[in-house]
Amino acid sequence: MYVSDCISVNERGHLTIGSYDTVELAKQFGTPLYAFDENEIRRNIREFKKSIDDEYNGNGLVVYASKAFCCKEMLRLCNSEGAGVDVVSGGELYTAISVDFPAENIVFHGNNKTYEELEMAVDYNVGRIVVDNLTELRTLDKIAEEKGKTVGIMLRIKPGIDAHTHSFIKTGQIDSKFGFSLETGEALEGIKEALSMENIKLRGLHCHIGSQIFDLDPFELAATVMLDLFKQVKDETGVELEDLNLGGGFGIKYLKSDRPRAYSDYMRKVSTAVNSYAADLGLKTPFILIEPGRSIVGAAGLTLYTVGCVKDIPDVRTYISVDGGMGDNPRYALYQSAYEVICANKAGEKRDWTVTVAGKCCESGDLIQEWTRVQPVEPGDILAVLSTGAYNYSMASNYNRIPKLPVIFVKNGKAREVVKRETYEQMCSCDI
Repeated sequence: MYVSDCISVNERGHLTIGSYDTVELAKQFGTPLYAFDENEIRRNIREFKKSIDDEYNGNGLVVYASKAFCCKEMLRLCNSEGAGVDVVSGGELYTAISVDFPAENIVFHGNNKTYEELEMAVDYNVGRIVVDNLTELRTLDKIAEEKGKTVGIMLRIKPGIDAHTHSFIKTGQIDSKFGFSLETGEALEGIKEALSMENIKLRGLHCHIGSQIFDLDPFELAATVMLDLFKQVKDETGVELEDLNLGGGFGIKYLKSDRPRAYSDYMRKVSTAVNSYAADLGLKTPFILIEPGRSIVGAAGLTLYTVGCVKDIPDVRTYISVDGGMGDNPRYALYQSAYEVICANKAGEKRDWTVTVAGKCCESGDLIQEWTRVQPVEPGDILAVLSTGAYNYSMASNYNRIPKLPVIFVKNGKAREVVKRETYEQMCSCDI
């Protein structure tokens, strides 16, 4: 019925996540809040890991893209499931360090890492630093030399693939701020320079073509393009690279009309291409890394709000205002992202009222969804927005000096706070 298997309706007609009554969650922890089904997150990680085992004989690593949702407990969970973690900033790296995440299983991305961030990665012995450009490559070589270390890297390559997604989240085409371009020869130049450096160990290559992709063909094409480059490198330098990171970007279900493919379908199609094409080129199948983020946490989470007021403008629209907004979910303002909206305490009733859900920020664009169907609601009702597990908490702000939301994990009938609700005092703690 809903966009995720972990979402249902109980005998009281209340919406549940992981079989936990969301109305009770709202009473226990207050609103607004983010809630996740921990078991669903673990199931998704295990499904990706099983696909690596099945399709590549275990010769690979699932690397969780923590930009989707990052906190200490989430990284502890990933480590307990044997997954790696992808970080893109000093803050995300610090979070991993703070929970003793195994450094070999950390992949550090970013198109403009600072000198301090690169030093931090070298000091912590991060397993793979994904180098974005020649400036970064040379800076990293200098840092490694000063510290007497050899640093394992991958180069991020733009394979020139149109991922058929929102223009803001396409990252594999030539006109992108990320990575080395194939078409201009920049990629091969970077590879050869990296191979010449004494303090750099080029482990392999990385590509990522975009986000929220439902079509399997772009992933397959990207893999073959990257293997062609592996072959060119071997022919011109005599070096056969070991690692191929195919990124993430697998689409999830935000609406009932969305039709994402099973992750095993993606892995099967791409692995068939990788294994057979590598053999055709006379290459060994590389060690495969994948970087799912949204597809691990997106549909496993939701956001709960309390309705404050209902404002009907005759012959125009009806606004439902809630106690959160663009500060905790900026994705509608950024991408016009679609969501399912449910009245949690009336979830068993028919959704036959067309409304616009508005936030409390002093901004006309502070909308969570327009022209969406919900049950008839009134002040005090609990509103749930589904599939908000990715890029909501991680993109949250303190706009209008509104404190950030808590994060609740539910598992086996129990709920626990894994991120505390921010207080006004904490929000002002850096002020002088």
